[in-house]
Amino acid sequence: MQIGFIVSVMVSFLAWLPVAMAAQPSTAQETEWPKGHYPLPEEGNIIGEADTFIVKDYDDTLIDIARRHNLGYLEMIRANPEVSIWVPGVGTEVTIPGRFILPNVERTGIVINIAELRLYYYPDVKNGETPRVETYPIGIGREGFDTPLGVTETTMNIKNPAWYPPESVKREAEARGETAPSVVPPGPDNPLGDHAIILGFDGYLIHGTNQPDGIGMRASRGCIRMLPKDIESIFDRIPPGTQVNIINQPIKIGWEGGQPLIQAFPPLGEEEHSMTALTETMTRLNQYNVDNVNLDYEQLSDVLSLSNGLITPLHPKQEQEPQRHSPEEKAIKGIYEDLVLTSSQRS
Repeated sequence: MQIGFIVSVMVSFLAWLPVAMAAQPSTAQETEWPKGHYPLPEEGNIIGEADTFIVKDYDDTLIDIARRHNLGYLEMIRANPEVSIWVPGVGTEVTIPGRFILPNVERTGIVINIAELRLYYYPDVKNGETPRVETYPIGIGREGFDTPLGVTETTMNIKNPAWYPPESVKREAEARGETAPSVVPPGPDNPLGDHAIILGFDGYLIHGTNQPDGIGMRASRGCIRMLPKDIESIFDRIPPGTQVNIINQPIKIGWEGGQPLIQAFPPLGEEEHSMTALTETMTRLNQYNVDNVNLDYEQLSDVLSLSNGLITPLHPKQEQEPQRHSPEEKAIKGIYEDLVLTSSQRS
């Protein structure tokens, strides 16, 4: 009787064990960072990893793939210029530009680089915690409604905000023969989404959106838009008084193992980078070039012309081999030089 009971208990235990083990997160799962979260590098300023993705669903668009990989519209389009936005096609290889050079500013609070349409958040950490950075794609002000630059701070967090259309919206509605509402209550028609963080710059916010397709584009009236899930993830962790530094760095320089890296984005409101931008980047590179490597500045010019947002290693300049001449070429060259010398003596 006792033996049968023991056997029954052992059988039940063995049946339960695989289920219990599957329910426990593995060590890798416990230490896995959420998408867009990275430990700050101990050396250098590079985070993330570039990757590729094979399209498996016919209905997938580049925008769908971008959202799943913490990327915005223009980031994905620039990295995949030959791929159809709406029908990439099953089996198509898509580049995932998930590697970033941290902006060259103080790593504190929120840093918004409008040139790359990306927000960086450096949360405070407790003693013993790993310093980290979180990064998210954003939407910014369209032409004529530029997002302001400078250092400010958060002043208030509002959940389920109401939207009061500004005068510019009312004027545009009047021009169409319509009347803009005096207020839009919380709900699916509210362009602020469900979360808003008010900034010290009068009239500007970081907020969600009811039009997520505009993330990664210049589409707002100057405010900073985030995907609803992204702003929800940081909303309760950003207290009033958090520093917000809004910058415009279309060219970022990184170093990794002595290798200079360039990440370039198109300059806002301009067709291409100016010669001044090129020379300033060369100066910055030389400041960090402790080994005095003869860098290939023609390649740098090409990278700035492309400005696709992908991190590109800058190679040393290849020394040209001395030209080799055949005996016939040397003889002709000698005759030419004699003729030039004779002509100069006559004159």
